[in-house]
Amino acid sequence: MHHVLRSDQIRLAPAYPDHSAGFSRCSLIDRSCGSVHTALGLCVIEAGGRVDTHVHSFEESFYVLEGEPILILDGRACPLAPGACGIVPLGVPHAWLGPQRGRGKWLDMLVPQPRGPDQPADTFFLGPPDPGEIKELDIRDPRARHFFRLRDSDMQVDKLKVGARVDAPTVSASMATALLAYSGIAVKMLVDQRLDAQLHTMFMVEYQPGGVAHPHDHPLEEAYVILEGEVEAEADGKRYTMRVGDVLWTGVGSIHAFYNTSNGTVRWLETQSPQPPARYSYRFNRDWEYLARKLDHSGREDGGPAKALADSAHA
Repeated sequence: MHHVLRSDQIRLAPAYPDHSAGFSRCSLIDRSCGSVHTALGLCVIEAGGRVDTHVHSFEESFYVLEGEPILILDGRACPLAPGACGIVPLGVPHAWLGPQRGRGKWLDMLVPQPRGPDQPADTFFLGPPDPGEIKELDIRDPRARHFFRLRDSDMQVDKLKVGARVDAPTVSASMATALLAYSGIAVKMLVDQRLDAQLHTMFMVEYQPGGVAHPHDHPLEEAYVILEGEVEAEADGKRYTMRVGDVLWTGVGSIHAFYNTSNGTVRWLETQSPQPPARYSYRFNRDWEYLARKLDHSGREDGGPAKALADSAHA
């Protein structure tokens, strides 16, 4: 099972109308498209807007696309520039404020999915936001353990070959800054257990021209929001050209693949829920097709019982 949402189908609507002002959201992926674990949304807050202080019975991650919305997390307020991301752990009080000018825009991921209107409450409001002193986000500060900020250089292998200065304005060199690069594909983890996410992951993916992920599936759900370029995607035997702003979701067992047939790079934000297991999170068709060719119809290797009998007679 999979679902495609085109950018021109996205419609924002006021959210939390009794507890917010100038805030709207569009649910991109939820149970209405067949998802069980994923609740992915696009959020916008206008200058001067607010979302009152509240807690959820689910965890919430975010990735800022535009502007500088202000997140108040557990009593500390900071403006978030584009590329900022992080996690609001389950049950932690938080609120949002609009930027000083323009609007703030971000993607959010809610896991497990928020409950329906006929189910018990999962969001509890505590009162108007109290920003206190607003301080810039400093991801070098160990107290900023729920935040990260992606820079373009974080997606470039050559930039990571040289160690950072001790006073560099970024996190210390470690697996936290690692970039996974293979077969023309670069993957940068943004939100996972390192930031205290327990139920899902969020990461950035970039394909160079010619980059390919061959058909495969997972024991988990994935969602993809195209941020730059375009890519050919296959899901359950159907082919799609995915462009900026388009969204794809694949359910458990949905066989999918990606092919960058363009002359430029393509980049998307990806989520997985639940978090991948330690082993067997990917099942590539090509590996099992290879095994099928290697084995005969009897399921035995090296020719099966017929060949074994012939060899015995020959001996």
